[in-house]
Parts: sequence; C-alpha cells; structure tokens
Amino acid sequence: MLRIELTTQLLRLRTFLAFAALAGIPVLAALGTAGEAGHRNGDQGGLFGASPYSALNHTMASLEFIAPLLLPIVVALLAAAIACADRDWGTLRYLYVAPVNRSRLLAGKLGALTVTTAAATAGVLVGGLLSGLAVFGWHPFHIIDAPTLSTGTAIARILLASGYTGLCMLSIAAITFALGILLPLGVEALGAAIAFVVGASILNAQSSLHSVAVILPVHYWQNWTTLFDPPGTAELGVGVVSQLATIAVAIGVASLVLMRRDPAA
Repeated sequence: MLRIELTTQLLRLRTFLAFAALAGIPVLAALGTAGEAGHRNGDQGGLFGASPYSALNHTMASLEFIAPLLLPIVVALLAAAIACADRDWGTLRYLYVAPVNRSRLLAGKLGALTVTTAAATAGVLVGGLLSGLAVFGWHPFHIIDAPTLSTGTAIARILLASGYTGLCMLSIAAITFALGILLPLGVEALGAAIAFVVGASILNAQSSLHSVAVILPVHYWQNWTTLFDPPGTAELGVGVVSQLATIAVAIGVASLVLMRRDPAA
C-alpha cells in the first residue's frame, strides 16, 4: 500500500509543480541577493541578514521564509490528496473488495504522509543549499554580531532545525489527513487546513491572544530559529510535545472514523 500511495501521489504533475515551487523560491532569492555575496543583506538582521554569507546561511534563511506558510500549504495539499484521492476517484470500495483491510490502508496512507512531508521539507533545504553553493559558496556559518559557527556545529544545528521543522509540518499533514477523512471532498479538507494555518498565524501575531495561541501547534513552528541567534539556544521541548500531541490526536480521530464509518459513502 505504501508503494501504491507514493506512486499515485508523487508521480503527478501537481506534485512536481509544488516541489518545484518549494525549491525554486530559494533559487530566486539567491539570484536576487547575489550582489550582496559575502556581506550583510542590507539592514536586515537574523538569518535573513546573514543569508548572503554562505550556502548554509542561505539554506536556513530559505527555510525560515518558506516554513510559515508555503511549506504547510504544499504539505496540506499532499495530505489532502492522500486522504481523499481514493474516495474522490470512486476506487476506495474496490480496495476493500481487493481485499485491503482498513488497518493496512491506514498504515499505507500514514507512511505516505510521512514520506511526502519529509520530501517537501527536504525540497526546501536542497533548493537552498544548491543555489547557495552556486551563488555564495561554502563558507563558515555566519551569525550577525557573534562568532561564526564551525562546520560541525552548524551542520548539527541545521539537522536539528530541519528535523524539528519536518515534525511541525507532519502536524499540519496529520490535521489535513483527519479533515480529509471527515469531510466529503479533498478540496474542503485542503481549504480548512489552509484556513487553520492562516488563522493560527494571525492569532500568534496578536500579543493579547497569547493564551489562545500557545495551545495551537503553529505557535511553536519557528522556535528553531533561535538556534542561530548569538546565544545559540532554543527551547524546542514544548514545541516537540505540542506537535506530537497534535499528530496523535489527529491520527486518532482519522483512525476512529476510518475504522467505524465507510469513508466512501
């Protein structure tokens, strides 16, 4: 089932275009700042300000730019398709007749959900790294107003940040998957997931609504960026717990619905 799900969803023009957009934005950003290579990017600070210093800097700046909105939208698009494609195409009942029991179907879809989410996250990193190498070259990771990081330390932090981002994206993938099982159409699940991300981001930006924002997984998505601040620390524990809890609840809901109700109805 995993092979079938991956073949069905990954080898589609829609998926190629979505991945091309994820990888293409870092390329455009690198070309746009090529004249600043080796120097600070204008008056900006943080990862954006340091992006022209090296390929690794550019990679992390690209992730910070894409992860809050575009990456979740692509992940939600893939998750909605995984959840709903069989039902939308009218082939789900035939899978049950094959026979493919519901546990095997669910396992295959969840496996595909994980692989596609990881692939989408990796697409941003690969696009950022390759375009950064071509335009800025391989240099030590620069932090504004702080010593540069050694290659080993920089790579360790980048891997930690990438893994954390992948986990965060898996949470929105799980939410979209659950919505795809619950709602009649895949486009409805995708729309609801995008609305959730946008709404949660707006809430997160309002300091007066902090007590509401902290219960939403989106609140913790950018916590990894402090790994590259001068102190070099990040409080990722609460964020990890929040994402895992969200994934567990969403998959639990999806499993309950799939096992107890005919989603092809």
